[in-house]
Amino acid sequence: MSVAHNFDIPDHVVNGVIFPPGDLDSDEPPLESELHLRQIILLLQCLELWWQNRHDFYAAGNLTIYYSSRKRTSEEFRGPDFFVVLETERKPRKSWVVWDEDGKYPNLIIELLSDSTIATDKGLKKQIYQSVFRTPEYFWFNPHNLEFAGFILLGGEYQPIEPQSQGWLWSQQLGLYLGVTQDKLRFFTPEGDLVPTPEEVAKQEKEKSDRLAAKLRELGVDPDTI
Repeated sequence: MSVAHNFDIPDHVVNGVIFPPGDLDSDEPPLESELHLRQIILLLQCLELWWQNRHDFYAAGNLTIYYSSRKRTSEEFRGPDFFVVLETERKPRKSWVVWDEDGKYPNLIIELLSDSTIATDKGLKKQIYQSVFRTPEYFWFNPHNLEFAGFILLGGEYQPIEPQSQGWLWSQQLGLYLGVTQDKLRFFTPEGDLVPTPEEVAKQEKEKSDRLAAKLRELGVDPDTI
């Protein structure tokens, strides 16, 4: 959600040469609403649980991406609401600094629209993600009116992703569908199953355990003795 500011994060000077620090803090403003915050958390929780055994990706929300070609921290940075970088180390970061990450940009970006950001998200940011980041997939979602769209980079330009019968959009980068259900943007497997949250997994496991216990009782076995 960020725009460039007119101040510098202190740089390091070595033998007269100025180098920007590699461990830069994020510089993102507060989110527009609680709906935006909860949506970002939902996406992060679901993807990180789904890929819990993978260590070759980085997913973050409302985090600054520094990408100045001159490695200057005061120019050329953006803060997507949600993004995923593939083929990188899975570890905590204060920000995503392109020149410290082998020049990698996000493989997928999702922006959450609001009255104050909709013009930028559909205009300037889309152009930057297409022509500078060259991010393969870009999606936007409005948590208030549920507007949802996605684009794939083809021939250097974003083309709309065609929805399937349920209105879901396929992400080649994630190998998952994105779709709206119960007023939330969620991930779905290629088979059409909802990618669950940790709470939903715990609930499913409890229901499975309760069904097993009931079956054992029908057979005259006390499940508490097993």
